[in-house]
Amino acid sequence: MDQLNVTLQNVQAIGVWTGISVVLLFILMFVDSIFTSYNDMREMKKGNVAVTTRFVMKLFAQGYILSTSIRVAYSLGEALIYSVIAFIILLIIEWLVRLILRVMFNLNLEEGTKNGMMSHALLAGSLHVVGAFIIAACL
Repeated sequence: MDQLNVTLQNVQAIGVWTGISVVLLFILMFVDSIFTSYNDMREMKKGNVAVTTRFVMKLFAQGYILSTSIRVAYSLGEALIYSVIAFIILLIIEWLVRLILRVMFNLNLEEGTKNGMMSHALLAGSLHVVGAFIIAACL
């Protein structure tokens, strides 16, 4: 009977942690879209594969940070705080690298991605993924 209670508690905890994590992930992706000069959803509806590719890579990066935060945290609140801090750090890093690429090499990743250039989208998305790996390793 005790094992059944533990199992039910685990299932409930998984449901709560997952539900709250999905809400946080949605919020983080929404906030990220505010810092993007184009509308992700509008571009994806138009069939812009470059924007979709970058979006999927951003989603993967945020999910990876969130999963790492959950794995190392002692409580749900702590995991959420880690995730938000990591998200802010990732935004700053990505902004700085995009700025450096634009100034030093005249390479505007956002404009190129909006214009459907896959090379720009992959580079921009990889900034998120690599940043997420580095940040998650620091948690």
